[in-house]
Amino acid sequence: MKNVFSYCFAGVFFLVLWPLVAAAQPDVKGYPVYSPANDTLFLIHNKTGSLPAEERAQRITKKIKQLYSDDFLQTDSITVLPEDGYADIVYEDLIIMTVLKQDARCINDTLTYTELAGRYAETIKAAIIKAKTENNLSWVLKRVGLALLIVAGAVAAIWFILRYYRRFAKYVIGQGREKLHDLSYRGYTFLTVKRQLAALFFLLNVFKWLSVALAVYFMLPLMFSLFPFTHSGADYLFGLVWSPFRTIALSIWRYLPNLVTILVVFFVFRYLLRLIKYLFSEIASERLKIAGFYPDWAMTTFQIVRIFLIAFALIIIFPHLPGNNSPAFQGISIFVGVLVSLGSSSAIANLIAGLVITYMRPFRVGDRIKLGDVTGDVIEKTILVTRLRTIKNEEITIPNLTILQGNTVNYSAFSKSEGLIVHTTVTMGYEVAWQDVHQALIDAALMTEHILPDPAPFVLQSSLDDFYVTYQINAYTREANRQAKIYSDLHQNIQDVCNARGLEGVSPHYRVQRTEKTTPEKM
Repeated sequence: MKNVFSYCFAGVFFLVLWPLVAAAQPDVKGYPVYSPANDTLFLIHNKTGSLPAEERAQRITKKIKQLYSDDFLQTDSITVLPEDGYADIVYEDLIIMTVLKQDARCINDTLTYTELAGRYAETIKAAIIKAKTENNLSWVLKRVGLALLIVAGAVAAIWFILRYYRRFAKYVIGQGREKLHDLSYRGYTFLTVKRQLAALFFLLNVFKWLSVALAVYFMLPLMFSLFPFTHSGADYLFGLVWSPFRTIALSIWRYLPNLVTILVVFFVFRYLLRLIKYLFSEIASERLKIAGFYPDWAMTTFQIVRIFLIAFALIIIFPHLPGNNSPAFQGISIFVGVLVSLGSSSAIANLIAGLVITYMRPFRVGDRIKLGDVTGDVIEKTILVTRLRTIKNEEITIPNLTILQGNTVNYSAFSKSEGLIVHTTVTMGYEVAWQDVHQALIDAALMTEHILPDPAPFVLQSSLDDFYVTYQINAYTREANRQAKIYSDLHQNIQDVCNARGLEGVSPHYRVQRTEKTTPEKM
């Protein structure tokens, strides 16, 4: 009975418990990890997670060979980083392999996973050093060959550039002579064909020497990168050129949101200014009328609004400008502000005077005015100066501050509505009847071109002097800008009428002694 029970227990054990026990035991079959020379370094018996032992061994081998291919490998940097339950063998950021507790138990029950990881690390270091030592001569020869190949390539490139440059330049210049034309605008030639060809030849020269410099530049870093002791020089040479470009590219990328904001603000204010300019242009042309707002105020007011809108836009844009918080940017802003403050006091005074004159409306463009000793027609009014053209066709520029500080005589203000009174004086002796003088002067005025018959000319006796009476003829005209011609014709007509009627003028002073056949004697 005991034997039957024993046999049953043994059968149950082998059928049920033995698979469980076998599953708990580690896989005794090992997979080799190879050195760079394809020698077996150690075996991997256990899987990690879902990674089978065989694939785990293959990955470790691949990483070891990757380290061997690194010409700048420092084997002392291969270290062990122990963790709770496992240890990593690492080189810089690369995890070469992970040693588990199960790996240590497969080797020796008394061996810890940290100690096993240390052994594996030393084995890997020794294998790499040995492989590099054995292949040192071939490695050097290979690098020297590559260096010679790089030099040969650079020399060939430079030779090709220098040899075929003349042919290329000759071809380009020849095509330029046939296809280029003088660059002109409204009769002014900016660039002749000769100057364009000279500029093209200069650019070709720059391209040639730049190509040579690039060939040399790329040759040196590539050569330096072949050998460990010159590797830092290669990095420096590459960084010397590419670091600025990289920095610029990154700066532009980071600045893009601010740039988009600036562009949006620019276009919004640009079209807003166009709209405002259109409205003020309509007011200036009197197609749009606003009570109490004169047309000649329109463009000046637009310039004021424009300045304020531009200033407001700059205030919005300023925080988005690159380097706006830097001390250099702020220092330049302060310096420019000081220069403007010190150097523009008179300009600002003229600007304020120009605004005051605009809204005072003492004259408009086209008016005949007198400023001090200057008489002429207003041909331009700006925010800083006013320009006059005299009757001698001279252009005179007067600062607005000077105009504001003096008196302005406007001959055209009422000439179109009520008429401008032109006047001149003559003197007649007491023996001449004043009625005859009045009529003669009025008739002479009516004979003058541009003198209005209505309102009618009139005469004033302005003084009774010792030897003569002073008469002033006054007549209306609407042509204030033709005063010189009107006065000249009026004086001619006065002479003709007085001579025809026997009226003897005594201006300038005359002393008359009457005899039967004497004539007046001028004093």
